[in-house]
Amino acid sequence: MAKVVVENLSKYFDRVKALDGVDITIEDGAFVVLLGPSGCGKTTLLRCIAGLEKVTSGRIFFDDVEVTTLQPKDRNVSMVFQSYALWPHMKVKDNITYPMKLKKISKKEIEKRLNWVASLLDISQLLNRYPAQLSGGQRQRIAVARAIVLTPKVLLMDEPLSNLDALLRVKMRSELKKLHEEVKVTTIYVTHDQTEAMTMGDKIAVMNAGKIVQYGTPDEIYLKPKTLFVAGFVGSPQMNFLKMRVENGKLSGYGIEIVLQKNLALKEIILGIRPEHITLEKTKHGLPVKGTVYFVEKLMSETILHLSIGDNKHVVVKIPYNISPKEGEELTVYFDATKFHFFDPLTEERVEL
Repeated sequence: MAKVVVENLSKYFDRVKALDGVDITIEDGAFVVLLGPSGCGKTTLLRCIAGLEKVTSGRIFFDDVEVTTLQPKDRNVSMVFQSYALWPHMKVKDNITYPMKLKKISKKEIEKRLNWVASLLDISQLLNRYPAQLSGGQRQRIAVARAIVLTPKVLLMDEPLSNLDALLRVKMRSELKKLHEEVKVTTIYVTHDQTEAMTMGDKIAVMNAGKIVQYGTPDEIYLKPKTLFVAGFVGSPQMNFLKMRVENGKLSGYGIEIVLQKNLALKEIILGIRPEHITLEKTKHGLPVKGTVYFVEKLMSETILHLSIGDNKHVVVKIPYNISPKEGEELTVYFDATKFHFFDPLTEERVEL
C-alpha cells in the first residue's frame, strides 16, 4: 500500500490540455474514485499515475518517493483495464501467473498466491478455462485477480464495469468494494457513473476540463457541492436550478420569497434544489410553488414529474410511484427550504447564505 500525492500535474497532447494543474492526496489504503464526464481527464490522470503517460509538468509521489519519471514496471502498480486485456491463448491460471513469472517469483510462491487469489475471488473452478469460455463477469474477476496477485502498492481501475450488463454491474460493485476491504490496497477507480462513485468511494474527486473541482466524501459531494457543475453532475435526476432576483434584502422568483440574513453584492443568484426535496404535501419548511404538469415518467419505484412553473422553466420532482398526475393538471408543490443550495451565476461557485 502507498500514499499517493499528485502535485500541480499538467499533461498536454500537442496543444490540447488534458490535465490542468491537478493536485490530490490519496491516503494509504483508501478507495478513491475519479468521477467526471467523458474527456474530463480522469483516465489521463490514471495513466500518468501508472506511468503509461509521460507528464508535461508536475510531480507524483508514492510514500514520499518521487515516481514521476519511473517506468510502469518500477512503480509497483497494477491496472485493470476496461477491456480486461486477457491473453486469449492462455488459460486463466496462466493469465494470472504470467506477470509473476516475469518478475521471477519462485514457483512455490506463485502457487501460493494463485491459490490465495482464486479462493478470494471464487474463481478456482475457472483456472483451466480460456478467456473465450468465460462470461463478462468472470473475465472481470480474472483481470482483477491478475492485478492484485502481485500485491501492488497501488491498484488502478479504468471503468472496469462498463462492459457488463446492469444487473451484473450492481453485483460486481459490491464485490469490488468487499475485495478492497479484504486486501486494503490503495485503489484509484475511474468512472463516469455517479452511482458507482457514490457507493464505492471512500472519497470522490469530481473532474471537469482537466481539473479536480471538488474532492471529498460522497456525503460532502452530494450535500455541499462546491460548484454549479458538481451540483448538476451528481444526483439523478439532476438538481433543479432557478435564477432568483436579489433585491431589498430578499431573494424572489417563481412565487418564492426568501429573506436574506446578510447583504449580497449580487443582483441575481441561482437556487438549486434536488428533485427528492420537493414534495406534493406541505411540510414544516415547505415553500409553495404552483405549476402545470408537463410530463410524467412512471418508474416502478417512483414517479418522475416534470412541472412547468412559468416561462418555459421546468422543475423535476420525485414523487411516490402510486401517484399519477395527468399532463396539463395544475399542482402546488413544496420546496424544502432547509435543502436549498445557492450559487453565484458568474463564478458558478457555492454561496453560503
